[in-house]
Amino acid sequence: MKGVLIAALAALLVVPAAAQQPKAAARVSWSTVGKPSPGPTQIIGKAAQGCIGGAMALPLTGPGYQVLRPQNRRYFGHPDTVRLVEMLGRWAVLGGHGHLLIGDMAQPRGGPMPSGHVSHQSGLDIDIWFRRSRAPLSTADLARPIALDMLRPDGRAADPERFGPVEVELLKLVATRTNVERILVNPALKRAACGMAAGDRSWLRRLRPWWGHNMHFHVRLACPAGQDQCEPGPPIPPGDGCGPDLDWWLSDEAVEALRQRLLKAREPVPPRTLPATCASVLRAR
Repeated sequence: MKGVLIAALAALLVVPAAAQQPKAAARVSWSTVGKPSPGPTQIIGKAAQGCIGGAMALPLTGPGYQVLRPQNRRYFGHPDTVRLVEMLGRWAVLGGHGHLLIGDMAQPRGGPMPSGHVSHQSGLDIDIWFRRSRAPLSTADLARPIALDMLRPDGRAADPERFGPVEVELLKLVATRTNVERILVNPALKRAACGMAAGDRSWLRRLRPWWGHNMHFHVRLACPAGQDQCEPGPPIPPGDGCGPDLDWWLSDEAVEALRQRLLKAREPVPPRTLPATCASVLRAR
């Protein structure tokens, strides 16, 4: 029952439109820009407080992958982000794993989105669905895709019929890339990965438990070399993260922490101030 409550509360972290209005009004300019700014790629600020100049578009369809909800124009990022998706698509083809379904990356110039995310602003984030499609999805299905929950009905453990060796192999493939900073996954899915990992377990350190993330995992790349305006995320603690710290995430204390986070998320707050350089990225013709 505790797992069901965690899943229900996590779903409610998508704040209703009425509560988002103060933020949405400030964000609409970023979401309505249709093209990247000209010039070389420039990452500015943080994942949850930044933007990207000269972003690259991920092709909507490539070997082994498809971009979901293309109408939202959230398939832009740093060239390293695009290359990572293309590499994973090749893995899917070579392994006969079907088509990867790619969720949100960043808007054409990054910046805050009107809904769905606080992060994904600097072009280094990718949502990758655990669901894979054996055949390419239709235009209608891409516009309104259906995700698969990787957890059992009680929300406390991975569903072994859906989350198994292939999913762990995919997570390991991403986590062992030297330019990946962290991967956000559901705590129960990290626990399952900890149980299935063999040999070198150092890659598990990059799997960071977070509420939700039971239908997709969230990849964040490290700041690329030469991007001196890019701000990295907080350092990851040592160890594989499979011990008591992971147990906390499905505890009563975690449920209360999530409830408090939900209450805070519903309070209207002013938008975060972006780095000054982002203003020129937004205005660039």
